[in-house]
Amino acid sequence: MAAAWRMALGGLAALALATGAAGCSDGEGRKGAGAPARGAADAARRPVRPIGDGSMAETGPQPQQPRPERLEPGRTPPQFVVFSWDGAGEDDQKLFSHFRRVGRRHHAAMTYFLSGVYMLPTDRRGLYDPPRHRRGASDIGFNSIKGVRATAAQLGGAWLDGNEIGTHFNGHFCGPRDGVGTWSVNEWKSEIRQAKSFVGHWKTNARLAHEPPLPFDYGKELVGGRAPCLEGQRRLVPAAKAMGFRYDASSIGGRQVWPRRLGGLWDFPLQDIPVPGRGFETLAMDYNFLANQSGGRTRGDPSRHEAWGEQMREGLLAGFDRAYYGNRAPLLIGDHFESWNGGTYMRAVESTIETVCGKEGVRCVSFKQLADWLDAQDPKLLGELRALDVGEKPKGGWGRFPAAQRVKRAAG
Repeated sequence: MAAAWRMALGGLAALALATGAAGCSDGEGRKGAGAPARGAADAARRPVRPIGDGSMAETGPQPQQPRPERLEPGRTPPQFVVFSWDGAGEDDQKLFSHFRRVGRRHHAAMTYFLSGVYMLPTDRRGLYDPPRHRRGASDIGFNSIKGVRATAAQLGGAWLDGNEIGTHFNGHFCGPRDGVGTWSVNEWKSEIRQAKSFVGHWKTNARLAHEPPLPFDYGKELVGGRAPCLEGQRRLVPAAKAMGFRYDASSIGGRQVWPRRLGGLWDFPLQDIPVPGRGFETLAMDYNFLANQSGGRTRGDPSRHEAWGEQMREGLLAGFDRAYYGNRAPLLIGDHFESWNGGTYMRAVESTIETVCGKEGVRCVSFKQLADWLDAQDPKLLGELRALDVGEKPKGGWGRFPAAQRVKRAAG
């Protein structure tokens, strides 16, 4: 899969360079996903009701989910941070399993956007009928039997840890000619149905009948995704809404302000954050730092690797600080399981998780958990939060926020 991702880099390069140039608390105790031992013990006790061919199973509500609480006037909002992964799958680098451990260690729930073709072996590629492309085509390839088995194991474990399994859709087709940006609403619906089918029948398709099922129904759990190359959102949103999604994470160049709805879905954009020392901002994603540092080359000058990773880490922390000490807008970060430029970006992300997820008032959550919290809030209060600009703290501090509601209450 790492090699397959390199095939897709060309479609991302123009976007990255263009943009560069210019746990909810679940009570009084722990935050986000819980300790690994607890998740394993919980799994052992859960009833299992197989679905379909046994690739999935109903095992009850997802464990380790925080209870969203309504923010009262005069209270400081939590600082939400979402770490998300595009094209999530387990290969020989074992980065999926590694970041699951990182998440458990730092009580960080994350969103893993699965590429559906990673649940489909290469010899069954003909099952994929992509819009505007020949049957069996994919710009990121397919998977091996070993890879399907390993990815399924990580998906099940991640869900039991309390993480979200979203979608990065399937064939990762980018660009102006028949890329996802040209697809119709009905073509996006077909892509979503196929993503669900590949997950729902992975054991049959990979001839792995004796493997344990995924401990969840993907058809019910799938509530959001991120489009390949961040293209095609205009027609994706109505399709996703019709298919039961609650959010979309395909916007680009978002400012660090509180989210709003788009077409009935929560719009969670990749945000612009500073590139330290270079006087511009770029998307909070590993590939965009790669594009602005080594021109999209995944094996750039080895003598620069450490500095490039440090620049990304400092950029992420700069974006975090201006939210944490400002308007408390959620910080939304996207990455890939990759070893670009010697793995320096993976080390930068891990260091950022270690630095921010334990801070007071910080909740490292999944997109689904963020949507849960937003849904629980007073719409008027959310409107007041959205009125705060990037890095802007309320006049008079959070204790007097929002001022209009406090005046109204006093007058009544």
